[in-house]
Amino acid sequence: MSSTSQAAPPRTPRGRGGPPRRLPHRLWRGSGRDPAWARPALAALLAATAVLYLWGLGASGWANAFYSAAVQAAATSWKAFFFGSSDAAGAITVDKPPAALWPMALTARVFGVNPWSILVPQALMGVAAVAAVHAAVRRHAPAWAALLAGAALAVTPVAALMFRYNNPDALLVLLLTVAAYALLRAQETASTRWLLLAAACTGTGFLAKMLQAFLVVPVFAAVYLAAAPGPVRRRLAQLAAAGGVLLASAGWWVAAVAAVPASHRPYIGGSQHDSVLELALGYNGLGRLNGEETGGLGNLNQDAGWGRMFGPVIGGQVSWLLPAALVLLAAGLAAVRRAPRTDPARAALALWGGWLLLTAAVFSSMQGIFHEYYTVALAPAIAALTGTGAALLWERRRGPGAAAALASAAAVTALWAYVLLGRSPDWHPWLAPAVAAAGLAGAAGLAAARALRPRVLGGAAALAVLAGLAGPAGYAAETARTPHTGAIVTAGPAVSTGAGPGGRGGRTGRGGPGGGNRGPAAGPPPMGAAPGTGRQRDGQRTGQGPGQGPGWGGGPGRAPGGGGPGGLLDAGAPSAAAVSALKRDAGSYTWAAAAVGSNTAAGYQLATGLPVMAVGGFNGTDPAPTLAGFQSLVRQGRIHYFIGTGRGGGPAMRARSGSDAAQRISAWVAANYTPTTAGGTVLYDLGGG
Repeated sequence: MSSTSQAAPPRTPRGRGGPPRRLPHRLWRGSGRDPAWARPALAALLAATAVLYLWGLGASGWANAFYSAAVQAAATSWKAFFFGSSDAAGAITVDKPPAALWPMALTARVFGVNPWSILVPQALMGVAAVAAVHAAVRRHAPAWAALLAGAALAVTPVAALMFRYNNPDALLVLLLTVAAYALLRAQETASTRWLLLAAACTGTGFLAKMLQAFLVVPVFAAVYLAAAPGPVRRRLAQLAAAGGVLLASAGWWVAAVAAVPASHRPYIGGSQHDSVLELALGYNGLGRLNGEETGGLGNLNQDAGWGRMFGPVIGGQVSWLLPAALVLLAAGLAAVRRAPRTDPARAALALWGGWLLLTAAVFSSMQGIFHEYYTVALAPAIAALTGTGAALLWERRRGPGAAAALASAAAVTALWAYVLLGRSPDWHPWLAPAVAAAGLAGAAGLAAARALRPRVLGGAAALAVLAGLAGPAGYAAETARTPHTGAIVTAGPAVSTGAGPGGRGGRTGRGGPGGGNRGPAAGPPPMGAAPGTGRQRDGQRTGQGPGQGPGWGGGPGRAPGGGGPGGLLDAGAPSAAAVSALKRDAGSYTWAAAAVGSNTAAGYQLATGLPVMAVGGFNGTDPAPTLAGFQSLVRQGRIHYFIGTGRGGGPAMRARSGSDAAQRISAWVAANYTPTTAGGTVLYDLGGG
């Protein structure tokens, strides 16, 4: 370890009546002691990350139209902005709190509603997350280790996907990463200010994706209580204050919504009783764990278990460096086992390791709704453990234990990359053997650390690092160059599972459950694309064929004709004729149309720029509106059209539970109104009497 990268070791505050002690592991901080290449290298890393996350960003169009429609509404109405309504007229909210929508809505207000204004904030969050991981690792490791950690996060395929997409995960990951950095700063000197910042960031994460943000809370609290300097009483008091800040930052919006009468705000989507707490604890909470989320679809893959993070699709999303991170975590903790209680290096390992292990355990055991892209929450911890653990062991590289651990990490990474790359046999088939050979060669050099000259050993280490990052970097580049759309998306090329989508034989594409929607559907939906035909995406069809009835083929309300873009997991492209019909006399109505399911409504709303009511919310299983409420709105002349989706069964027919209000509304419309067709889309004119 170069002396140019070390700062003078700081002294910790006095313990319980004892003298101050020097930390055995120095904090590598202070820009004046950085190597000359450190800042340019960091700038290059962040620039390269920005290119990876921004290049061709607009090709994904509206990406997840469900959230894009809510951004459009928020850019039009401040009320929709605050509540996270899916339409500007405020019928129902999205099934998450609105914090992730706010940055996109603000840029859309400034630059207009378009794919770039919606997606660029996510890409910038990705660059900021890489910088935060770098800064956190740099506190306790030299510059090269911090760069390694930042690069590992940047090229994680699922990170390259989510930081180019408009799901809430981008903001969640950024907030938790900044919280981890603040927690490590607080641990060093028992700083109340940094501890409260960590709590505020974590609490705000709740407003992005609810209880998932709280998975790290037990780890953060335990690390601070165990490793921060100062008396136990003071640490407990600080944690109590941090708990208050956590609750305030997470709960202020919940309290504000509860204070507003239901008649003056949108219905809370994803709940059955118009309640944010029900949404947080049920559909987005315990229901995800036990599979009993009311109104949800359950786990479509049925792949829960300890092997899930290494599974056919998820493995290529996030697990490239996961085995190495586990090896380095165990070896790093062993290396600092005799360090004082307040040792910052051990605290960092405990924080990132606890984050990784607890979150992975929860993800692996979830019986409810689980999508592959959720694993982006593991990426910062894996990256930071890789950098921090490698630095600790490299410092002891002449010892046989450290050399063996470094060699093991390099070897297992190379072999696991060979397996992952082998799951895409038609995608650059030369890469798997090249990565395996280079990685094993680097591992051999690390194993012989005591016998090699420094330059040769450094070359072996560099070879191992390049081999370890080559596979995920290739997947990340493939992810960046390919448009992605829909509610379920995955990174990288298609993989051969040996057990098809959902674990039942075949090959995963990127469309549909277990894969993700990916393909040429780019930009705002092109006017004139034929509804009812869908688009072919890697063997999956999105959009629906000619359907039966205004929303529920084969169920109540079945009627001749049908058709319309979109479905449960994707929004299609309305025809020009349908858009023209919805725009006709739109100023006389609150909602230009109503459609069952949020994605169907989103497709028409984005195409017309007009409010379209999402009957039943995302899955069509929310009791919003009720049949009586819908009839009242029709009598008041507030809804112009009802759109026949032609879904062939509809989402509520496939959902495991929830309200049948949407089915009843569809049946009532079919029984009382005459359908007409505009460009293949069935419309029921509710304003015509």
